[in-house]
Amino acid sequence: MELTDWIVILAVTLMAIVFFCARTPTGWSRENRARRLAGARMLAQAACSLWAALLIVARGLFVLDGLPGLHPAPLEALTGVAVLLACGCYWSIRGSKLLKPRRLFTAY
Repeated sequence: MELTDWIVILAVTLMAIVFFCARTPTGWSRENRARRLAGARMLAQAACSLWAALLIVARGLFVLDGLPGLHPAPLEALTGVAVLLACGCYWSIRGSKLLKPRRLFTAY
């Protein structure tokens, strides 16, 4: 895939996250709106992180030429991919928890 295709995929993903997650009903309090926007921001960060990891794998490891002017060792590239995947998973879990409505009464 060309780099333009990768950028279009990222743009569509971010627009979908903003469209579905950043909308807040008018009757919500400021605290709930801030919580919902923080969850949407974390999901956007997770999408960017996972996109970057996939881009490194596709363009850095499995292409014969590699990146122009940059030839990282496979272990270094895989370490970077693992860190990006871990951050993406963490942000995705935290963001999805923030998007859920808070419970009024919690039983421990």
